[in-house]
Amino acid sequence: MRLWLKDSERRPDPAPVKTDDRKAMLVGITLWLVALAVLLVLLPQLTAAGLTWWLWTGIAGIALGLIGILYTHYRQR
Repeated sequence: MRLWLKDSERRPDPAPVKTDDRKAMLVGITLWLVALAVLLVLLPQLTAAGLTWWLWTGIAGIALGLIGILYTHYRQR
């Protein structure tokens, strides 16, 4: 098996697959919202254990998902 092929020996690149990345991001954001809701229900226990930073993890997941949706929206134009 050779590691390098000449350009004349290569097969053509396949056509890119059309996907809707926004659907995957919406699923992710929904899961982060569910996780954040569970964490808010458990807020007294989290505060007692000193784990309130978990709330910020959920908020960051939602924020990054929204940024990703905006990015893919403008990229598809």
